[in-house]
Amino acid sequence: MVLAVDDLTLEFDGLRALTGVSMSIDAGALAALVGPNGAGKTCLLNCVGGFYAPTSGRIVFGDVAIQGLPPHRIAAHGVARTFQFVELFRGMTVLDNILLGRHRHMRAGILAGGLFWGRSRREETAHRRRVEEIIEFLELERTRNELVASLPFGVQKLVAIGRALAMEPALLLLDEPSTGMNREEKENLARFLLRIKHELGMTMLWVEHDMELVGDLADTVTVLDFGQRIAAGPPDAVLRDPRVIEAYLGRAGSRERGGG
Repeated sequence: MVLAVDDLTLEFDGLRALTGVSMSIDAGALAALVGPNGAGKTCLLNCVGGFYAPTSGRIVFGDVAIQGLPPHRIAAHGVARTFQFVELFRGMTVLDNILLGRHRHMRAGILAGGLFWGRSRREETAHRRRVEEIIEFLELERTRNELVASLPFGVQKLVAIGRALAMEPALLLLDEPSTGMNREEKENLARFLLRIKHELGMTMLWVEHDMELVGDLADTVTVLDFGQRIAAGPPDAVLRDPRVIEAYLGRAGSRERGGG
């Protein structure tokens, strides 16, 4: 088991965003986390990534309890994250944005890096080679030297995934990567998610709204509603669960809800 979330509760000034949520992810699985807007999906992802400190409960990554650790400490343990709204350096190239993901693997000091000599030079060469492999993996060769700001939104999403892959994580957190994509871009995304799973063997926790993608790709699905888990299991069973259908359809038009 790569990740175990146990009885997680998150409160903001008395407002409860998550209540006693538990879930687990096995190694190599593509685990989808779904639910209506405001269900608490991104809140859970933020707790796993260290952006929120849960009020109570445990998050165990491998054999390490990571709840409440800052994001850089969790990243150092091998957790990478993409965001719903692309968080890239728009004035930098695709290659340089992905190269930033190698930061946690860099060992040369500031002086050696400035001189670009010896260990620093060898390290830089190795990291750039790895970035080129990721660019090829995501079929971004034609855009490697283009500024991110000039690229279509769907391509920017792939660059963000590339930067996360550059960290070589044991767990990849994906926050609604298909948001803003057209059908062709979603098909490409689906293809790359399957390649990440089967060729890289990477474990993924994937927040998603497109239920067709979830049904086609996910190994397991966990459904949140109003901050509570209402269903979990294989996609075929979960997406037919009456509670899940009601959460998405029965009350969707009659309530005002916030984000993720």
